[in-house]
Amino acid sequence: MNNKWFHKLNLRENLSYQILAAALGSAALALLVMSVIGSLLNATPYGFTFFYVPIFAFLGTFFLCFSLFTYRIRMYFHEITDGLKKIGDAKLDYRIPVTRKDELGEVALAMNRMAQQLQQTIERERLQEQIKMELITGLSHDVRTPLTSINAYLDLIRTESFKNRQEYQRFVDHACRKLEQLNKIVDHLFENTRLMNPNLRLSLQALDFQHLAEQIVHEFEPLANEKGLAVTTKWEKKNVIVSIDAEKLVRAIDNLLLNALKFSHRPGTINIRLYMVEDGYAVLEVENFGTPITKEDEQQLFNRFYQVSRHLDPKLPAGSGLGLSIVQNIVEQHGGYIAFEHNDGRFVFSILLPIAKCSSEHL
Repeated sequence: MNNKWFHKLNLRENLSYQILAAALGSAALALLVMSVIGSLLNATPYGFTFFYVPIFAFLGTFFLCFSLFTYRIRMYFHEITDGLKKIGDAKLDYRIPVTRKDELGEVALAMNRMAQQLQQTIERERLQEQIKMELITGLSHDVRTPLTSINAYLDLIRTESFKNRQEYQRFVDHACRKLEQLNKIVDHLFENTRLMNPNLRLSLQALDFQHLAEQIVHEFEPLANEKGLAVTTKWEKKNVIVSIDAEKLVRAIDNLLLNALKFSHRPGTINIRLYMVEDGYAVLEVENFGTPITKEDEQQLFNRFYQVSRHLDPKLPAGSGLGLSIVQNIVEQHGGYIAFEHNDGRFVFSILLPIAKCSSEHL
C-alpha cells in the first residue's frame, strides 16, 4: 500500500502533482516576500499609506515563481504542439522527443505512435498503388499477347491459310489455350471483387475434409503428371468434418495446387498432407520445391496484385497476382487461417480450418 501511494506521489510521473507543488512553492515564497515587505513598511511611518504594496508583492512573486517552476512544462508543451504541426504538415517521419515520464511524456509517445501508424499506412497504400500500376501494366501485356495470338489464329482460319486438317486443328487448339489463359485472369479478378463484398454470405455445410481434398487432388494429378510433377498424398486422419462453403474452398485449394504447379522445379514432387492439431484445427498442407524467393517477396506474398513470377523468371506465365490473396480471404472467412513456410526453395502452404464438434472424438 505504501509503495502504491509513493508511486502516486512521485512528482516526476504525475503532472498534476508537479503543478500543485509549483503552486504551493510559489505561494510559500510569495507569502514570505509579502511578510518581509510588510514588516519593513510597518517599521516606517508610511506603512499604512502603502498597505497595497505587500499584496502586489505577493501576486508578483507568486506569478514569477510559478512561471519559473513550470518553465520546463510549458516549453515541453510547446515542443509537443510544434511536433503536432509538423506531423500535420505531412512530416510523418518526425518524432517528438520523449524526455518526460509524466502525462505529457505519454502524450508525446501517443503522438509518435500515431505518426508511425499513419506513416506505415501511407507506405502500404503507396506500395499497393505501385503494385496495382504494375498489375495494370502487366495485365495490359498479358491480355494483349493472347488476344494478338487469338486474332492471328482466327485470321488464319478465316482466310483458310492452313495446309491441311491437322494444321487447322493446331490453330484452333492454340486459340483455345490462349482463350483459357484470358479466362483465368478475368475469373481471378471477378472472384476477388466478389470476396471483397462485405455482404458476402457463405453457404456452409458439414463435409469430410479428406474426401473433398481427395477429389480435388484426383482431378489435379493428371495435370501435374503432364508437367513432369509427381503428386504424393498422406491422409493422417479420416472423417475430418469441417463446416465449409464447398465451392469457395475448392477454389482456394485449386489456387494453392496451381501455385505449386507453376513454381515447382521439373521434374519434381508436390506433397499433400492432411492432419489435425490439438488446438482443434484441420490442416491441409501443400509442399513443393522451386526457386528460392527473398524475404521481401515472403512478406508481400499474400498481398493483392503481387506477382513473384516477374521477379523469379520473366518467362513464367503471368497471372493476376490475386491467387494467394483469394486463398487467404476464403480461408479467413471460414474462421481459419493460412500459414506459410519457406526455406531455401522449399515451400509449404497450410490451410487451417476449425474442425466441427463431431470430428473431435477422432483426434
